[in-house]
This record gives sequence, C-alpha cells and structure tokens, in this order.
Amino acid sequence: MKRRDFLKTTAATGLGLGVGSRHVEAMPRPRVASAQEPLFAAPPIETVRIGFVGVGHQGSSHVENFLRIPGVEIRAVCDIVPAKVEAMRTLVTESGQPAPTAYARGPEDYRRMCAAEDLDLVFTATPWALHAPICIEAMEQGKHAATEVPMAVTLDDLWAMVETAERTRRHCVMMENCCYDRTEMMILNLVRNGVLGELLHAECGYLHDLRELKLTDFYEDSWRVKHSIARNGDLYPTHGLGPIAQWMDINRGNRFDHLVSVATKSRGLNLWAAEHIGPETEAATRSYALGDVVNTLIRTANGETIQVVHDTNSPRPYTRKVLLQGTKGVVRKYPEARIHVEGRSEPHRWEDLAEWRDEWEHPIWKALEERAQGAGHGGMDYIEDFRLIQCLREGKPMDMDVYDGAAWSAISALSERSIAERRVVDVPDFTRGAFAERPPLEVVAL
Repeated sequence: MKRRDFLKTTAATGLGLGVGSRHVEAMPRPRVASAQEPLFAAPPIETVRIGFVGVGHQGSSHVENFLRIPGVEIRAVCDIVPAKVEAMRTLVTESGQPAPTAYARGPEDYRRMCAAEDLDLVFTATPWALHAPICIEAMEQGKHAATEVPMAVTLDDLWAMVETAERTRRHCVMMENCCYDRTEMMILNLVRNGVLGELLHAECGYLHDLRELKLTDFYEDSWRVKHSIARNGDLYPTHGLGPIAQWMDINRGNRFDHLVSVATKSRGLNLWAAEHIGPETEAATRSYALGDVVNTLIRTANGETIQVVHDTNSPRPYTRKVLLQGTKGVVRKYPEARIHVEGRSEPHRWEDLAEWRDEWEHPIWKALEERAQGAGHGGMDYIEDFRLIQCLREGKPMDMDVYDGAAWSAISALSERSIAERRVVDVPDFTRGAFAERPPLEVVAL
C-alpha cells in the first residue's frame, strides 16, 4: 500500500495534541483534548534553565530580559561568532549567575548543546532558515522550544515542528512580540468585552524601510537580503497578523481558510544600492525576486477578511497598519491610535484611543508596565518573555502555541505560491479539525 493511501485510512492519535501526517489534507480528525485539558500544558518548572542559540541583535536583548525575570537560569549560549558568546557569558555573570557553557564550534553546535546540557528551554534567535532545525532538535532532546519569528520558512518545516511537538509533548512557541504591544493588548480587551461587536475585517502589515540593513553588514553574512533575492511573497507577516489572529480566534474556534496574494515590481533595493553603494555594483545590478509591495487578502472560516501588506524596500516611516472593524465600531493604531464606537463616539468622528486607556488597559500591562520600561520595542519584548516563563513555571498553556506559530508563519509560503501560480490557495489546518473546540485566548490577569 502506498504511504499516502495508508495514512488516509490510519490516522494515529496522540495525547492531548493529536498526531497525523502533514501530507494528507482530508484525514480523519485527531482526538481532541478533554474539557479538563482544552489546550496543551506541560508540568510546571520551578526554575527554567535556558540555552540560547543566536545572540546577535535580538537574541542578546532576550538574554537581558530573562536576567530580569525571577525563576530563570541562563545555562548555555551558542552562536557562530565566539565574541558574541563571550559577551553574553559576561552579561550573565555580571547579573550574579554562573557563567553559561559556551558553544561556538560552528553552525550546528546547537546539536551538541541540546544533547549535553540539562535544559528546560532552548530559545533561538537565528536567521529564519535555522528556526525549524533548532526547535526540532531541542524537542527531540526533551526540551521545550521557543523561536523568534517566523517559526519556519516552508510548509514542510512547519508541519515537522507541529508533529514533533505533538509526539514529544513539548512546547514549541513562536515569540511574536507584537501580540504583547500595549495597544494590541488593549484592543484584545475591547474585543473580548464586545465593544466592537461582531468582527468583520482587519488590516495589518509590516512596512519597514530595511534597505540599508539588508544591503550592508547589519545581518550576519547578509542573510536577510538573500530571501529578497530568492523569494517573492510576504516574507514577514506575523507582526501584524499575530494580534489579529488572536482577536479573531484563529485556531481557537476559527481558522484561516484561503488567501490570494499579488506583488508589485521590484525597484527599491536596486535604486538604493545604485545611490549608496555604486551603480555598477552587484547589489545595484542583480535581480531581486521580492516585489516592493506585497498584498495578501485572507478569508477566515467564520467569514472575516484580513488584508496583510509587506513592504521593506520603500522609503517610508515604520507602520504595522493595524485596523479592526466590527459591527459596532472600528479601532486603528497607525498613524495615530483612534477608535469610533457607535452610540458612544460622536457620529463620523474618531476618538483618541488613549482616552479609553483607564477603562480598557489590558491587566497585564497594568501589572508589568514599570518592570517593562527600557526593554525592547517599547517594553513588549519583556512582557512576551515574562509570559513565556510564567506559563512554564505555572504549568499553564501558552498564549501562543505551535499551531498558532505554524498558521501565522504559513502565510509567507502560501503567499509565494499564490503569486507564482496566480491563484487563490487554501490555508492548511494545522490542528486537523481540533480548532473548533479549542477555547479563545482570555484576557489574562497576573
């Protein structure tokens, strides 16, 4: 019997998460967790022992955050640049902890770290293509895994991460910091309390002028521009999409159903390189696959639509283009945070969202605002790290789990397919039907 035919008739079941094949779309539904265990939670960990892989710009910022969070020990640090490893070891010892073990023997030394170290969590902030192999290795070695965004670049890697998490019973978390932004969390509070009514439509994106960073030595081995050379799609969807997915209960009663993407021509990187590096240089004359502006339109199973925009090649101020429309009102974040709610706001006029803060501030921000001061991206990086550790120490389900990371990250590969094939594409259901009974994310109070 062929493997595909076999898998169509014999779907294995797991404990709580469910196990199945990534290659079969119409397979039987896996066992759904009981009412007592609606979401996966691992046994509590009193002190979370962490090993870091990748301690450059973003990774080093996470190390600093974790050193400020109670119940954390930094046990190991891995990077291909020995000087970065030593800088982090110094930072850890200066905080009063013992020096973590150094791993700097090459791009796969993380495997030695995962096998040798007694760790609870492996955290990776490496280039995108390494996220999947590092997280999978960590889970195979009995560790929980957390990764910077996106969770993976290909659909096969995303399915492999889901299946490994299910089989090993380990968390695999994508650290989408924008879900913990102050405004985005306040909007979650408004949504959960019905202020905007039934949700209809959202807009978001990642519009960030990265021309100089891509075309200079900011990224180790210029890894980021290589994606722009080879790929045409929304390469970085989750910053805008993650919070909207939580508002719309994606994977928790709802799911992404299908999408279509289109891209403009590519001009920005060539023009910037010609002006700042030289008109005859390789950077100025090579072909870049990535269109300067990529638009993706998603429809959910419950009937909402989401517009996602990607633009990292144009001169422009930063924005994530956040907007949420409901049957009772609308809220936006950029260029200024504004809200309009029928029956409360003056007709046809915006209100300043800051004036609603006393009433609708998310309780986590009320509790952690002072401790988050000075942390990356306006404090939301500290709050996302704090919540990761809190859930591990208390044995609670994560705010974002492996299914969320997979669904949000998959938009990248699917947008590439849609553009290349000029068609609408279906979004895979990484929960294999279990989304229908998974509870929505609550407005958690500390």
